Amino acid sequence: MTYRNWSRSQAVEKAKEIVAEMTIDEKIKQLNYQSPGIERLNIADYNYWSEGLHGVARAGLATMFPQAIGMAAMFDESMMEDIGGVIATEARAKYNAFREKGDYDIYKGLTYWSPNINIFRDPRWGRGQETYGEDPYLTGKLGVAFIKGLQGNGEHLKIAACAKHFAGHSGPEADRHHFQAEINPKDLYETYLPAFETAVKDGKVESVMGAYSGINGTPMCVHEEMINGLLREEWGFEGHFVSDYYALEDVYPNHHYSNSHAETMAMALKAGCDLCAGKISTETTEALEKGLVTEEEITTAVERLYTTRVMLGMFDEACEHNAIPFEVVDSKEHRKLAEKASRKSIVLLKNDDFLPLNKTEVSSIAVIGPNANSRTALIGNYSGTPSRYYTVLEGIQDAFADDTRIYHSVGCHLYRDNIEGGLAHKHDREKEAEIIAERSDVIILSLGLDSTIEGEQGDAGNSYASGDRPDLSLPGQQHRLLEKILAIGKPVVLVTSAGGGISLKGLETHPNLKAHIHNWYPGNFGGRALADLLTGVYSPSGKLPITFYKDADQLPAYTDYSMENRTYRYATDNVLYPFGYGLSYSKVTFSDLKVAKIEENESIDFEITLQNEGDYAVEEVVQVYLQNKTSTFKSVNPRLIAFQNIKLSVNERKTIQINVDWNQLLVVNDSGERVLDDEEYEVFIGNSQPDSISRKLLGASPLSIGFNIKK
Repeated sequence: MTYRNWSRSQAVEKAKEIVAEMTIDEKIKQLNYQSPGIERLNIADYNYWSEGLHGVARAGLATMFPQAIGMAAMFDESMMEDIGGVIATEARAKYNAFREKGDYDIYKGLTYWSPNINIFRDPRWGRGQETYGEDPYLTGKLGVAFIKGLQGNGEHLKIAACAKHFAGHSGPEADRHHFQAEINPKDLYETYLPAFETAVKDGKVESVMGAYSGINGTPMCVHEEMINGLLREEWGFEGHFVSDYYALEDVYPNHHYSNSHAETMAMALKAGCDLCAGKISTETTEALEKGLVTEEEITTAVERLYTTRVMLGMFDEACEHNAIPFEVVDSKEHRKLAEKASRKSIVLLKNDDFLPLNKTEVSSIAVIGPNANSRTALIGNYSGTPSRYYTVLEGIQDAFADDTRIYHSVGCHLYRDNIEGGLAHKHDREKEAEIIAERSDVIILSLGLDSTIEGEQGDAGNSYASGDRPDLSLPGQQHRLLEKILAIGKPVVLVTSAGGGISLKGLETHPNLKAHIHNWYPGNFGGRALADLLTGVYSPSGKLPITFYKDADQLPAYTDYSMENRTYRYATDNVLYPFGYGLSYSKVTFSDLKVAKIEENESIDFEITLQNEGDYAVEEVVQVYLQNKTSTFKSVNPRLIAFQNIKLSVNERKTIQINVDWNQLLVVNDSGERVLDDEEYEVFIGNSQPDSISRKLLGASPLSIGFNIKK
């Protein structure tokens, strides 16, 4: 039996026993994320703040996987669970070793503030890279898989996962400490909440983090209706709730929702927020003295926190995870999985029958761009320290024989006007880039962003936008460099690194742009994975978990949280590359679609046959989209309701069954209720959406089939 079936009740009783021995002052001190030890009770110091979005972060050596948005591009639940398992194993190994040394510092605990399951509704959001994209269904499925990997299936939690940031949060970063998202009930329950509900009900996530911002006038970390009401009572959440760092500090001076920090702490505890990630938890003493909060409410919060710690085995020297040795960190097995994830995450957006390259026919390559030899562009934010990096340049150098000349020039700075600064002229490396491009058979142009200019407020270096993107263009002089290199007349393979889409302002159709690859922030093996893709060692399989727009000018205002004309479900124009899109080196055809079985109020099974008619073994993402036919509450476009990652060898033919949960037929009405509001449906199954742009880019359409049910 697992902890999910039996030991929470035991953990609750054990936690109550421990907390009952504490004085009220000791209890109040336990409300802070920097939890002090209590020597007389043999309780050590503990810091609740650790990070693990795509590897153990900020704690030294670790295996680093692609940033979360790249992992989402795999569309692979099994891989997500495996990756979560590796991260948890390394986290536990490091914790065990640190504990032996008496090191209880930040980022070295067992409570991990991951995953980020917010919806990437606007491509300008700098933290969108931390998410699983724009779709609630995909985000929920991948989030649960990752949570299961992190928490494990043993007697004790391997580590405690945290679903963040609850809820309705996706920027703007600059305003997050006072921002109030205005969200109508339909959008809230259809888009912003489903992944959290799935994380609680299916993932049994141990912790939930509240956002800095608020919803419709109430700051999230003191929102009793959302925390105690929705999260705990309606969804059955049993774990602990933590504020984002300094989010409780915002309630009084920034949101103007309370009259003091003491009142904020009372509000938070009454609403169900148990842990203060900040410094005002000490104000709980004043709140208690003034009668704003009771000792019982304080005790309840501390008991929830200690229930998590008991479930982690922190008071059990016989915990099965205590024996995990440090040697598993950055092991050969873990590095192998990271490289596989890098391969599966990369998305091929364009290929004019140019890739893969024949290594015997290429005598010289120019590798150009500010991200060509950048380690930072491999990793993304919230990262650890891998033992080895493979940049784009290094991957290409290793992949080609010694008699292939590999030239390199940075070409331009990531965002400044020159490289050397000071007395150097503007565009000081541009001519060098042109010189080597003219002398090469193929140009690999590595452009985009990195975590110094895209990320979280305070983390990223673009202080003018607080980590968000002002637009979707290439920053600095990069677009000019792209124009200059394309004008030379040699074949160009563009590699863009970013947490979201890049607008090329029409240059995506330039005849010299032979291929375009988006590699996100692909992890420390990114350069090697890219080189293997370029040379045909494997066929690309990544699909876009977000929509790539032509530009930001036609997007709704960043502060507008309405879903109108946002994401693939509601966008009506301005789409460059659609959600779910990605090219392969092979050709997979679909046939014989049929409804295999309908079990009312349970599920619907579909059957379809795939055949690999190309020259490469492939991993194909089979995507299932549903269109309600008559409901007034349906999304504008068909929505994803299932997906499977299928391996096919050359010429292999495979018939698969796809199970769709009955609840996917429901729509959300204007009151936020899920209802069965249709009798007629159409389902589309293939390797893309059934939209006109995907059909044009792929030269094929998903198969479709209709079916009826009774309301």
